[in-house]
Amino acid sequence: MARIAVIGAGTGAMAAAARLATAGHRVTVYERRETYGGAVGRFARDGFAFDTGPALLHLPAVWRDLFIKTGKEPLEKAVGLSQVDPAARHLFADGTSVLLPDASRGGTVAALDAALGSGAGERWGEFLGRARVAWERSRRPLLEEPLPADVSVLAGRDPYPALKQGLLRRRTRTLADIGARELRDPRLAALLGSYAASYGLDPRTAPAAAAVLPYMEQTFGTWYPAGGLRALADAVHERCLARRVEFVFGAEVEEVAVTDGRAAGLVLAGGERIAADTVVSGAPLPALYGDQVVPWERQDEWPRWQSGVGTGRVRVLLALRGARPADAVHRTVVHPPDPDAEWSAVAADRAPERPTVTVLRPDDPLLRPDDAHETVTLTATVPARLADGTAWAEAAEALADRMTEAAEAAVPGLRGRTLWREVLTPDDTRAATGSPVVPPPALPGVAGALLPAANSAPLPGLFLAGGWSHPGGGLAHTGMSGALVAGLVVEGADFRGSQ
Repeated sequence: MARIAVIGAGTGAMAAAARLATAGHRVTVYERRETYGGAVGRFARDGFAFDTGPALLHLPAVWRDLFIKTGKEPLEKAVGLSQVDPAARHLFADGTSVLLPDASRGGTVAALDAALGSGAGERWGEFLGRARVAWERSRRPLLEEPLPADVSVLAGRDPYPALKQGLLRRRTRTLADIGARELRDPRLAALLGSYAASYGLDPRTAPAAAAVLPYMEQTFGTWYPAGGLRALADAVHERCLARRVEFVFGAEVEEVAVTDGRAAGLVLAGGERIAADTVVSGAPLPALYGDQVVPWERQDEWPRWQSGVGTGRVRVLLALRGARPADAVHRTVVHPPDPDAEWSAVAADRAPERPTVTVLRPDDPLLRPDDAHETVTLTATVPARLADGTAWAEAAEALADRMTEAAEAAVPGLRGRTLWREVLTPDDTRAATGSPVVPPPALPGVAGALLPAANSAPLPGLFLAGGWSHPGGGLAHTGMSGALVAGLVVEGADFRGSQ
């Protein structure tokens, strides 16, 4: 039985901890805050409650696997899970709208034809067929296996079988290219781009392989746990406790102790030393390496995403008077009139004038004081840091006003119904996780720019779990990272991936 010390109590780290404890190891989690969950947080006030991180679940099979393999108990016994149908409504700048059913390709094709004109659904369906090829080519090596030491194959090859058009048969390299050349409708292009944007990716630079993101959602469905995504974090924490994982809260890790060139434990703030045979870290890599928690000497020792540059989120939490209408849609995406201006602003580290706004209206009595009130959350992708060092606190309220104005298209009378609001920025994400950046999922191509750090760190005896490590950000991906770390620790270098 090995002693395993885990840095951080995020979902990926807890997933690894539960699996390692089930394998017979003695696992202790050290978390600098007084709670668990990392980015999967909750804000509560006056009987209203909101998710402050992810709010919808995709690929629930990842978490079903965790619960079965750590206790022979289904996920649904611990969490009230329901499918979100319709999956989303999209409101476009020209006034058209489309209501997409959940996990129904035929239904989606019909809905797009009805809303956007004959042929729109067919083009989207053909695109999903090509996205399926990309998914089948990349699923195993990119999600279910440890990242290989030589990533050149993943870094140099995009698995999306793009149509080659024109005399020069130029390849389609980005999602924006797919929208322009294959979908041939600015509204379909905006629909496609919104899937990348929800993960913080600019459709103009996101590789064509990002087509797997809409494919994943439209194939495997969209799910919601009763009480919000925080209920999933609660359930994973309870599973850890049931497997006798110990948690030490308010314990900031200052250093990974190294003995004979191998991770040998932790040093906590105040100087307490914790001996361990193996260390698992769920901390953001910029904090782990940039703050010298893990010692390093050469720049090439840093994992990918070493700078922590990327996108964050602004969330506007709205407590509303008045009952939620029976025909309200759980998720509505309100598209801006100029997506290119939105992403140009984000790329220049400026708050966009008019961002894509995702409006969430869960029909969940656990999130409201009574049926005469409603909770609504607005989310926009923004730069993690603003240009010239401007504090997010100086820009957030004005952006929240613009987001609320845009959201009126989805929730008529929204501003008049608002009792109070809370605005969360990348600075709040930093407080919760250690970084203002929300890491995107791993994607092949683009010279490896979207391949995260391997789960086995350069320092022997140190393993990396969570969104900053393979296979990247997103709740399903962090769960996969926990499974990969547990496999590497238990089976060693011979581990070839999840089954």
